[in-house]
Amino acid sequence: MSRNLLSRIAVAAIAIPIILWICYTGGLWLFGMIALFATVATWELLQGEKISPRSLLYWLSYLAVAGCLTVAVVAVPFDDLTQERFIRLSFVIYLVVGGVVILPYFLLSGMILAMGKDQPAELFRRHSRLLWGVTYIGALYPIVYLIGNDYTLGSHVEPARNGDLLLLLFGILWVGDTAAMGIGKLLGKHKLAPAVSPNKTVEGLIGGFVGAIAVSLIVWYWKFPFIPVYHFILLGFLCSLFGQLGDLVESMWKRSLGLKDSSGIIPGHGGVLDRFDSLLFAAPVLYYYSQLFVR
Repeated sequence: MSRNLLSRIAVAAIAIPIILWICYTGGLWLFGMIALFATVATWELLQGEKISPRSLLYWLSYLAVAGCLTVAVVAVPFDDLTQERFIRLSFVIYLVVGGVVILPYFLLSGMILAMGKDQPAELFRRHSRLLWGVTYIGALYPIVYLIGNDYTLGSHVEPARNGDLLLLLFGILWVGDTAAMGIGKLLGKHKLAPAVSPNKTVEGLIGGFVGAIAVSLIVWYWKFPFIPVYHFILLGFLCSLFGQLGDLVESMWKRSLGLKDSSGIIPGHGGVLDRFDSLLFAAPVLYYYSQLFVR
């Protein structure tokens, strides 16, 4: 057994119970975890883009991410909204995130980079990547917090069920990722995205779907038998699909910079962007599916 694999297992054995305990505790504990992840992910983004802490752009990026997280805190709890009110409020929240946080960041970061010494083509690519990264981190991490602190399934479900929803989300991603890796190594022959992630295969993708749906059915039987099972089959498939898409998108960012990992801060796992890339794409799927179709 390789040292890297031992490190992965040791970190997982310590981190998974802590993460799940925080998910069920919710409140400030959950916000603290999400804020920590977002802070480290922003650091990895800026390190990858070689933005110096002495630069105004460095701290402006942190400020933009903090602004997005603040909007999420203000929005919680939604407290048993009707579907129509939920849709309106979601629209307003993302209008605020886009208009008050992301748009000023877009304008100011572009102006700062335009005064740099790199060639215009490189400046434009860097600006595009930074805008993507800040939006990716700032707009998607708060959704994990919303799942853990909102009456996502309606007033007939106790708030404690939000921990069960996060268990479902992390279970789908962790088990699906492990199944995709195992099936890909065992049976993988057809490359899925060789230019972005050479080790991913179509067989691994399918294995990920199977693992995700299996754990989704287990959580349904254990925690949510009062909800029709087909919702959980669909959630297992969709969260796995978007989670693996999120992994590819983050890999695309790394490959564009020639990076293997976003950082080495998590032994055996790389960085926060590496470890939780699938979470950021899957969380909106679980949240909005639950609000729009399961309530």
